[in-house]
Amino acid sequence: MNLNDLGPLMVRRQDGGLDLDRFRTDPILAALQWPDDVLRDFLFEHGDHGPFVADYGHLDLSAITWTLETLPATDFHTMPTGESEAGLIEHFAQNPVYWASVKVPEVGRHWEDHGTWLRPPLLIDRRLWGPSDSGLQVVEGRTRVGVLCGRQREGLYVASHHRAWVGRP
Repeated sequence: MNLNDLGPLMVRRQDGGLDLDRFRTDPILAALQWPDDVLRDFLFEHGDHGPFVADYGHLDLSAITWTLETLPATDFHTMPTGESEAGLIEHFAQNPVYWASVKVPEVGRHWEDHGTWLRPPLLIDRRLWGPSDSGLQVVEGRTRVGVLCGRQREGLYVASHHRAWVGRP
């Protein structure tokens, strides 16, 4: 099963919130067993985003296991993102203080106090594309990874390790 088989993913409730019921009741989607944080982030960012589906729609979602992992800050410096959003991480890295400040105030304070993000990004193991691919790719969280890279480049406080949801085969 892949994203192209699912049709529209995001269902909004009348109050504007996300309806996660489809992911709890649809047998195919429930079998993915995505953690609530992964599911919420994924739907919020990409539920009806055509370019995202073009980048990742071919992946067999049932072959992915999601875990919350702690990774060295240096690992994020060379991580790509999907082809449709190439260059966005570097765009955000060019002005990390600004991009952290345009979010809710807690985001900027968290970067200053802890040197990391409030909400872990979603990464995916590139071996899901084939055995010749390696490393991790940013699926969701390009702004956060860009802020991290930019803060490090500018000599601002950055934690040595960061948490991220990682999808692996």
